[in-house]
Amino acid sequence: MNYFRIALLNSIFCLLLTVSSVAQDDTRAVQTWKVQKYDISLTLPQDDSVRSITSHAVITLRNVIDRPAASLTLRISSLAEVSTARINDSATDFTKSEEKVGASGSLQRIAMRFPAVAPDGVLTATIDYKLNVKDNTGLNTLSPTGSEFLPLSYWYPTPTNWYFARGADWAPFRIKITGGGLNGISSGISSAGGYEDKLNGQPFFVAGNWDTVNSGGIEVLMPKGSSADGQKRAAELATLFSDARKFVAGMLGTAPDEPLRIVAVHRGAGFSGGGTVFVEDAVFRRSKIDSLTAMNIAEAAAKLWLGNAVAVTGDGSGVIREGLCRYIATQFIESKYGRDVADVERTRQRTAYAVVAKRDAPISQVSPLDDYYYPEVANKGAMVWRLLARRIGETAFDNILRANMQNGTLTLAGLRDGFSSQKEFLDYFFNEVTEMNLLVGTPQPNGSETRVALRNTGGVDATVNVTAYGTSGQKIEAPTTIKARSFGDVTFKSGFKIERAVVDPEKLYPQIDYSDDVAPREMTDNDPLLAVKRSFDKQEYVAAEKTAVNILRDLPRFDEVRVLLGRSLLAQGRNGDAEKEFRAILDEKLPGAKSTAWANEGLAEAAAAGGRNDQALSFSTRSITEDADYGASFAARNLRNKIGSAIAVDPAIKAFFAEFDRAVASRRKADVDAMILPGEVTKFASGVAGSAEQWRTELRAIDRIDETTVLAGVNLNIKLLNREPESGTAVFRLIKSGAGWKLYGVDLFEVK
Repeated sequence: MNYFRIALLNSIFCLLLTVSSVAQDDTRAVQTWKVQKYDISLTLPQDDSVRSITSHAVITLRNVIDRPAASLTLRISSLAEVSTARINDSATDFTKSEEKVGASGSLQRIAMRFPAVAPDGVLTATIDYKLNVKDNTGLNTLSPTGSEFLPLSYWYPTPTNWYFARGADWAPFRIKITGGGLNGISSGISSAGGYEDKLNGQPFFVAGNWDTVNSGGIEVLMPKGSSADGQKRAAELATLFSDARKFVAGMLGTAPDEPLRIVAVHRGAGFSGGGTVFVEDAVFRRSKIDSLTAMNIAEAAAKLWLGNAVAVTGDGSGVIREGLCRYIATQFIESKYGRDVADVERTRQRTAYAVVAKRDAPISQVSPLDDYYYPEVANKGAMVWRLLARRIGETAFDNILRANMQNGTLTLAGLRDGFSSQKEFLDYFFNEVTEMNLLVGTPQPNGSETRVALRNTGGVDATVNVTAYGTSGQKIEAPTTIKARSFGDVTFKSGFKIERAVVDPEKLYPQIDYSDDVAPREMTDNDPLLAVKRSFDKQEYVAAEKTAVNILRDLPRFDEVRVLLGRSLLAQGRNGDAEKEFRAILDEKLPGAKSTAWANEGLAEAAAAGGRNDQALSFSTRSITEDADYGASFAARNLRNKIGSAIAVDPAIKAFFAEFDRAVASRRKADVDAMILPGEVTKFASGVAGSAEQWRTELRAIDRIDETTVLAGVNLNIKLLNREPESGTAVFRLIKSGAGWKLYGVDLFEVK
C-alpha cells in the first residue's frame, strides 16, 4: 500500500477544509487572517442544573494576504449558540454551517462579510455566544466543583481550524472568569479579575478550589487539604519546573518573562500553555514525582520558548513544537536524573513511535488529523533532532536554534536552511517515510578476530557504534558508518570470546524494526515491555523472568519491566526475591506512577504471604490511594478484602448509598441524576435508571483522597430487567458538593 500517497491526499484534504483561503500560485490553502489577540469574558453558571457557559469574545485580526479581504469565517464548537456578531463595533449578519473534522468530528463555521480590509489591515470581530456542555470530558468540564476548558474543546471562536496542517491560531490572550463561586486559573499575569498572557497561546482556563503555595517564585495549586507529603511534592514539582527553565535557557537564551504555575487537575493532566502546566491531583498523594509528570513539566518549560515566546508556524510545525521540545525535555531529564533514566524515557518514546513506523507519512507533511501525528512528530521528531545535534555538536546546534529564533518566528523550512550543511540528512528524515532498518549478524570468530556483518536498508548513511559482548559481560565497542541501502562489517580483536553483538546500542536512528539490532536475536518485538508481558500473560513466568533480566541488563532503570519481573518471581513463590525488585522500584529516582502502584501491591502480596497482615494492609492502601493503575488498584482491593480489614464507617457516606439504592430502585431517572454530579457518569446513570429490579450496595472500604473526595469500595447485588442476578465489586468516587456527597466517577465495576 502506498502510504505516502494516502497521507499526501489526507494532508491536501485537510488543507482544503481548514481555513479561510484564497488561491495561490502553489494552489495550496493559505491563512488569510492572523489573530493578534483574544479577549474573552465568560460567566460560569450559578445553578448546578445549567450546563452552559456564556461568553463574550473580542478577536483582533490582521489581513496577512496581499489583497483586500472582505469576509471572515470563524470556527467554534458545534455546541455553541452564537447570538450576535459585530465587525469593528458594527452589527453584522452571519451564516452558520458545518465543517467536518476527520471521520466523525465537526465544527461550526460562522461566516461574515463586510467592506474590504486592505492588506495588513486590522479588524475586530466580537462574538456573543452560549456554549453547551453535554458530558464532562478531559477537554471540557462544567461542574459546581470544578470546570475546565482546553483549546481542543473548541470553546472559543477562531479563524483557523485547530487541525490546520500549517499550524492553528496562536496569539496573546486575556481571559476574565466570573460566576460559579470558583477560582479561575489560566496562563499569564493575574490582573483585574482575569489573566493576561502576552505570549503566543491558545485560550484555556480551569476553575476550582485549591490550596495554593508559592515555592521559589512558582505558584503551585494543589488539592484542598493536601497532607504534609503533598506539600513536599509541591515543593519538589516547583524545583523541577525551575530547574527545567534554567536548563532550557542555557540552550535557547534568556527565559521569557512569564509566571510559572502548576495546577492539580483530575482531568487534562499533561496539558500546558504559557508557563501553566496541569498535573494529576494524584501526584500529591504519591511518594515521589513520577516520570510522566516530570516529562510533562520539562516539555512545558521548553514550549515557553518554542511556541509561546517564539511563534512556530508553517508546514511541519509539529516537528518543532512537539519533537524539538521533547528532545530538549529528555536532555534535561538526563542532566537532572542521569543518562540511565533518560535512556528509559527514550525507550518509551521509541516504542511509541515503532507502533506507527510502518504506516507513517513524511514528518514534514503529516497532518494533526492523522492518528499517527503525535507519535510521529513528537517521538520520531525528538530522535531526528538528537541525531542532528550529535552530527554537528550540541554547541553548534544550540547556536543555530538561537539564531533562527531572533525574529520571533520559527518555521521548519527556515530551520532547515539554518542547518543547510546537513541537507541530505534532513531531506531524508523529514521528506521520506521511515524505511531504515539496521541489522547485525551473529558474531563469526576467525582466529583472534571476530567479524560482525551489518546492513542498512535506509536511504541515508548511518554512523553508529557496534558493541560486542563476551560471555562474562565484557564488552568492546567500535564506530562505523553503514552506507545507505548497503552492507558493511566490523572486525573485533578481543581477549575474550564474543557471543553477542548490537548495532546502534543507543538507538539513535528511527527504524521500522529494532528487534534485529542484536544477534543472536533475543526477542521479536519492537517493544521490550511487550516481550515480557506476552510471556507473563501466558503464565510462563520463568520465560518472563528470563526476558526481563535480559532487558534490565541494558536498561536497569526500566521500572515497568522490573514490575513484571517482580510479579513473575511472586508467581513462582520466590517472595523474598520479588520484594527486592519491588523495593528497587520504589527507590528509583524517577519511576512511573503505574510502576509504584504495582510495586506497593506486590509488597502487599508478599507481606500477606508471610503473615504480615498489617504491612499488607498498609501497602494495599498506598497502592489504591496512588490512583495510578486500574489493575493494581483492583488487585490491592481484592487482597485487602481477603485479609478482612476493618472499615471506618462514615455515617454520611453510608447514608448516601442507602439513598442511592432507593433512587435506583425507584426507576426514576430524575432521582438517580439528583445523586450524581452534573455532567459525570452519564452513561452509567442512564444504564441503571429505570432498568433495576434490585440494587443493593454493601460498603466495604473508604479511602479518603483529599478534603472533598473519597473512593468507596462496595459489594453490589443487582438485578436488571430481563437479566439474571449479578454480584461483584465496584469502586465509586464521591465528591462533596454543597452540603452533601455526589457520585463523581465509577473507577471500577467488576459485576457479573
